[in-house]
Amino acid sequence: MSATRSADVRTAIERCRVEDATPVTLDADAIPSTARPDLRELKRELDADDFVAARVVVDACFGEDCSFATQEEADRVREYVRAAAFLGASTVTVEFDSVGDESKVRPALAAVAERARREGVSLDVAGPITVE
Repeated sequence: MSATRSADVRTAIERCRVEDATPVTLDADAIPSTARPDLRELKRELDADDFVAARVVVDACFGEDCSFATQEEADRVREYVRAAAFLGASTVTVEFDSVGDESKVRPALAAVAERARREGVSLDVAGPITVE
């Protein structure tokens, strides 16, 4: 597999045209729902105001030392990854202050990062641990 861009990608980039749209960061708490109909409506409203989603910021809580709570929170973040991809945002930032058990949180966030990668979204972790 080549590390260079394919001719199709280069052609697409060379043919880009500038649009008058303002990139915005969406707080996950402000997104009414991650259900497709609600996301379609949000996307329509953003388009109508000449906004384009660039980033979704999720305020997460991984402070409990409980596998079930950690997985539940990771699943919630994963839903916002899916929503970000649907809205066309390129990045999801996960913000949190504390970690109950790194050995539970790190693999949960690694799985979310993998899902984000498959969805074409970057996962930015802004917390006391890093995820590769």
